[in-house]
Amino acid sequence: MDEPLVIAGKRFTSRLLIGTGKYPSFEVMKQCHEASGAEIVTVAVRRLDLKAEGTSSLLNWIDTSRITLLPNTALCYTAEDAIRTCRLARELGMSNWVKLEVLGDEKTLFPDVEATLAAARTLVKEGFVVLPYTTDDLIIARKLEDAGCAAVMPLAAPIGSGLGIRNPHNLRLLRDVVKVPVIVDAGVGTASDVAVAMELGCDAVLLNTAVAGAKDPVRMARAMKLGVEAGREAFLAGRIARKAYGSASSPLDGLLA
Repeated sequence: MDEPLVIAGKRFTSRLLIGTGKYPSFEVMKQCHEASGAEIVTVAVRRLDLKAEGTSSLLNWIDTSRITLLPNTALCYTAEDAIRTCRLARELGMSNWVKLEVLGDEKTLFPDVEATLAAARTLVKEGFVVLPYTTDDLIIARKLEDAGCAAVMPLAAPIGSGLGIRNPHNLRLLRDVVKVPVIVDAGVGTASDVAVAMELGCDAVLLNTAVAGAKDPVRMARAMKLGVEAGREAFLAGRIARKAYGSASSPLDGLLA
């Protein structure tokens, strides 16, 4: 039997995290959350309409009885902005768990790792459970772990690109180096990308656009759930070694001459 995903002492059955942006409607978003089986859902604090009430409010459509809210600092380009956004989320009663995202480039949406590290250090000191979006650089991942982050979240490819995992070797190295959970965040496009991430030994996958932008978002959410499960099972099973030449699958011993 597999062990649960544990982040900051909290146990989760699902290894798929999902977002709340770009869906055709709140109703479709809710259906996708249910189909995915996700137990952690990210919410962009700076995109929330704080005046919305009832069914007009995004938060109204998230079942917080089974789902952990993960406010994120999307659209923040400085450490200061990200820290303020996290404090606002906590003041609003959303959570002290945060997905820390400090962007460094408007075109690629790559993270500013120096600003991310600076913000992480401050937020950890203030009692936040910090899950930082970062590059697949094992050095910065180790520094984020040393800063007290509860996980590290390396990108697979640029946010929303759907390009899939561009550098599996780096993700494998990173997984070997850090002891906190490694959650692939950003760039996956379909279920096979998710399965590869899990086969590499990553602990979980966070995605949004790949589901919200699919022709059938609910079906894709279900596919992503199965992709995570299949990839995790394959990782635990242990794949065969790669060989340069063929190897017969049927034994040759005992064949009649």
